[in-house]
Amino acid sequence: METPKMKVEIWSDVICPFCYAGKRKFEAALEQFAHKDALQIEWKSFEIDSAIANRIEPGMTIYDYLAKKRNVSYEESVAMHQTAVNMAKSVGLDYNFDKVVLSSSFNAHRIIQLAKEKGLAEAAEERLFHAYFTEGKDIGNPAELTELGKSIGLSADEVAEALTNEYYTERVKQDITDAQTAGVRRVPSYVIEGNYEAFGIQEPHAMLAFLQNAFSEWSQQKNNSLVTALEGDACTIDGDCT
Repeated sequence: METPKMKVEIWSDVICPFCYAGKRKFEAALEQFAHKDALQIEWKSFEIDSAIANRIEPGMTIYDYLAKKRNVSYEESVAMHQTAVNMAKSVGLDYNFDKVVLSSSFNAHRIIQLAKEKGLAEAAEERLFHAYFTEGKDIGNPAELTELGKSIGLSADEVAEALTNEYYTERVKQDITDAQTAGVRRVPSYVIEGNYEAFGIQEPHAMLAFLQNAFSEWSQQKNNSLVTALEGDACTIDGDCT
């Protein structure tokens, strides 16, 4: 009989700055978690700005976009992004917002759904995060996504299938529906067995304690209701990253 594993669902968006840095801190917590082999981790799709494709204007930079969306000055937008750059540096990441190509993340999520079927979800998340925040790749562009997919072991034909088959579109939409059902309104969000939630970027020691407490409860099969155990900086479904 297969040994039961505690399910950890991670809702994330590859254009969310807190999600990439949060991934690094989650990984640091996992390294210290004694029962990491007893976890079943599932990456779930989430869009922090589903209308972005309709809002992008020719020549618009990410600084322009946030300034217009938040009704702040260009300089204030640059300062906000610099805060994210500093946050990323603290966990060994390099955010190059000067190079970011504004794009919807929906196509990228189609690729993640395909990758999940191949056991490559984590690799897809990592590659797409790095492509967007560090390399300045257009993660909405099919040609770019084909090369990114190939870099993690997907074939060009598989990527084309993910981008054209309605099945993968529906898988993305289902994850977003699941988020609404689970009460997830911001990312990153970590939901364990449908009972415990931590949202926002968390320090490794806090995430470790969250995992340990949830694992203890899960092992005893005691809890049936969602408990928000940790809160931190996150991006909402409206694209508000604070």
